[in-house]
Amino acid sequence: MKIVFSDAALAKTGAVVVLAVEGAAKSDAAVARLTPAGATLDSEWGGAISRAVAAARFKGGKGKALSVFAPVAGGPPVVVVAGLGKAEKINVLAAEAAGGAAYGELARSGNTAAALAVELPKGARKLRLADFAAAVAFGARLRSYRFDKYRTKEKPDDKPQLAILTLHVKGAAAARRAYAPYEAVGEGVVLSRDLASEPANVIYPESLAGEAQKLGKLGVKVEVLDEKKMKQLGFGALLGVAQGSARPPRLVVMRWSGGPRTGPKAQPIAIIGKGVTFDSGGISIKPSKGMEDMKWDMGGAGVVIGLMKALAGRRARTNVVGVIGCVENMPSGTAQRPGDIVTSYSGQTIEVLNTDAEGRLVLADALWYCQEKFKPRLMIDLATLTGAIIVALGHVHAGLFSNNNRLARQLEEAGKAVGERLWRLPLDEAYDRAMDSKVADVQNISSGGGGGSITAAQFLQRFVNDVTWAHLDIAGVTWSSKDEPTVPRGGTGFGVRLLDRLISNHYEGR
Repeated sequence: MKIVFSDAALAKTGAVVVLAVEGAAKSDAAVARLTPAGATLDSEWGGAISRAVAAARFKGGKGKALSVFAPVAGGPPVVVVAGLGKAEKINVLAAEAAGGAAYGELARSGNTAAALAVELPKGARKLRLADFAAAVAFGARLRSYRFDKYRTKEKPDDKPQLAILTLHVKGAAAARRAYAPYEAVGEGVVLSRDLASEPANVIYPESLAGEAQKLGKLGVKVEVLDEKKMKQLGFGALLGVAQGSARPPRLVVMRWSGGPRTGPKAQPIAIIGKGVTFDSGGISIKPSKGMEDMKWDMGGAGVVIGLMKALAGRRARTNVVGVIGCVENMPSGTAQRPGDIVTSYSGQTIEVLNTDAEGRLVLADALWYCQEKFKPRLMIDLATLTGAIIVALGHVHAGLFSNNNRLARQLEEAGKAVGERLWRLPLDEAYDRAMDSKVADVQNISSGGGGGSITAAQFLQRFVNDVTWAHLDIAGVTWSSKDEPTVPRGGTGFGVRLLDRLISNHYEGR
């Protein structure tokens, strides 16, 4: 879908979108209040829109939308009323939700073009008009994502037809400039969603590395370590996970150098992702029900690739290194067994009590390699690491663990700003002791019950040393089973926007 910003008067030849805010909630009958452009159209059409709003009891809530079909003879085929919520609470996220909700209605209407009247409602004081318009457009862009490349028999009428969305806004040039960085970030989100959505026979360690290598066209330097090289280096933990699969592992390093070349600010920010392209559980095999979902156990790696595309696309003024460990965890005659002991790249030995706790083994080698080779000023890893985080937080928040309060606060603030919410959980020596092994330096699962996400984070911390570090357990938020205003059902790309915002707010140009 093409997005256009225009100073011209609102076109009425195709579908039309107008905005609305929540009316004064004096009773359950309170309905949405149209912004001036919508009110003008309503007046021209004899109150057709307001009557439909009242009949549907549409209140204009954030992320809600209402379609009014053929309101007048000779008029637009459909008018969509998109809600912003309460005027005094309108922010970027409300604008994005309105754009996303509007697209959701337009996609079902069969129209190929739509015009959206953008204006800040009375009482909304927190945004510039240009930023507001850019956010509305970005919400529509995010919601327009659809992974349908394998649906060969879908009827054309069942597919969204919207090809162009024109946002009519005073000061279109300023809105266009405000939207430019959103466009680059959107491309990163789309890539992350695509990678998570692909089946495991398409995305496996070698092909995932190949997707990262395509970023070279944007100026990202990409290096791929193959199995032979990792054996030479001593990546015993990562290779132990991979040894049961016919698909050879890869470690991928992506470098974006948009910041200083010398001095302390030249130290990169490091983002590390778990790239288990399919997780059967290995010898500790998972139940068959739902195992197909394990194609997105590479969600963390997908986010790192998407983030690097976003940073390169908007020419971020900072240095970032992205590292992903790519393996497939399969049962076979060569697979790692429960009870095996492996020697990690750090030199620490690990007793593997459960082969389904494999992501932490992959990250152990990736984390140590990253800090040793690149001396980053901070490291953040993302992983669909534990089912326990879903038990704790459901599908709303990702789990946040950190050895640094400042970094944790920055991540939480960035998450709130973009709608990718985090909840911090503790790290504590008492949990760490549960990972002590009787026969090796550490075991890969806890010897006690409960706190599975915490003990997994404690395991990772043993491979961090004194580097400022945060771990994001994204198992509950990498895939969505329902449509949300800006996140269609499927791969979410959770983490791309969050980390882009963290970097732009605190580590870019500094």
